[in-house]
Amino acid sequence: MKNIKLARLRRAKKTRLKISELQAKRLVVFKSNTHIYAQIIDETGAKVLVQTSSLVKELKLSNGGNIEAAKVIGKQIAEKAKQAGITQVAFDRSGFHYHGRIKALAETAREHGLVF
Repeated sequence: MKNIKLARLRRAKKTRLKISELQAKRLVVFKSNTHIYAQIIDETGAKVLVQTSSLVKELKLSNGGNIEAAKVIGKQIAEKAKQAGITQVAFDRSGFHYHGRIKALAETAREHGLVF
């Protein structure tokens, strides 16, 4: 189990190095077994501009660890980004493979106006 986590963190480090060269805001996604979190961080990595997660009570999600919840979070983060005047971001999947909940969140955010 430890090797799986280390491999994910190694992938995340490589992705973040490439994104830092772009000097772009980044959409960071993290998932656990029960919830999914998304936030947009500024170019320096010092300030969170917009954030949402499956823990937000207004979304009324019964299960935060499934693809439907990821789609809701993708829509929510895209709408909040529009309100904050953010249209273009770099996608930071935190080393997670691009399938399942991560893919659903990314595609839904693209459909609702985020460009990455």
